[in-house]
Amino acid sequence: MKKIIDSNIHWGVLGVGNVCEIKSAPAMNLIPNSRLVAVMRRNEEKVKDYAKRHHVPKWYTSAEELVNDPEVNAIYIATPPHMHLPYTKLAAAVGKAVYVEKPMGRTHDECKEMIAVCEKAGVPLYVAYYRRALPHFLKIKKFIEEGALGDVRTVHINLKQVLIPELVAKMGDNWRIHPEIAGGGYFFDLASHQLDLLDFFFGPIVQANGFSANQAKSYQAEDIVGGSFVSENGVLGTGNWCFTTSKTSEIDEIIIYGSKGKISFETFGKGEFVLEKDGQETMHFQVDLPHHIQEPLIKTVVEDLLGSGECMSTGTSAARTNWVMDRLVYRRG
Repeated sequence: MKKIIDSNIHWGVLGVGNVCEIKSAPAMNLIPNSRLVAVMRRNEEKVKDYAKRHHVPKWYTSAEELVNDPEVNAIYIATPPHMHLPYTKLAAAVGKAVYVEKPMGRTHDECKEMIAVCEKAGVPLYVAYYRRALPHFLKIKKFIEEGALGDVRTVHINLKQVLIPELVAKMGDNWRIHPEIAGGGYFFDLASHQLDLLDFFFGPIVQANGFSANQAKSYQAEDIVGGSFVSENGVLGTGNWCFTTSKTSEIDEIIIYGSKGKISFETFGKGEFVLEKDGQETMHFQVDLPHHIQEPLIKTVVEDLLGSGECMSTGTSAARTNWVMDRLVYRRG
């Protein structure tokens, strides 16, 4: 494997907000040969507070100043999606590796531009689809590859959540329901994890068609999406996502059906899944998840940069998820 960075990885974070409190950035100091050295947020009071609480030596209110810090050699873009492309351009222009939050961009076209910019600059591009590195999903993938289900036939996603009026009322803070910021509604935020996970299990989705609507009219973005898709290896799938359902209808479930059995699991729950096989007792599995949920994936990013491992979530793989989402909500591009 080729070493991309010769020294230790010194991270700088653009947009140090909620996702950086527990999920991601603190893990950068726990991984060998990795250190968080600088953070940036436009609000000076908030970025100073974050740096003080998390013992980060440097803070900035300017993205340009952070990416030009000579000590920083890897950039984590932790902003909402509308800033992913411009900040990727900024980081790539000074030759620094990029790790960007999901979804990768607001559209597939933005993702393609991010890939092109990084390829031209000769810098790697990684995306925070961290479920690819979580232990229970790795175990599910191993079961699939070892034939525990026989031949995989079909997969079904069912995600339904209640509408939370107080979150909708905070329109200024809740960027996830602003299409101009997020690319869409909660579908783009949550379904992206699920569709990327299926890409990880079965390879790229090569056909996808869907329907979307704004049924409740509580915010601007779509609040219901339904569709079907086909993976490269012939697995057929369907998905139904609704974010204005009743409390009794709430569900987070993916079921993979094969010729010999099925696996069911939650995407956003605990590290649990159920394996049912013909003629055998149902098997329940549970694994402990890391406190910093992105730590296993960030570790692979560090190892990839240092030439000692490989990261399985890249700009190329993540862009495929945006391609599928564009089609499920009638976006062609």
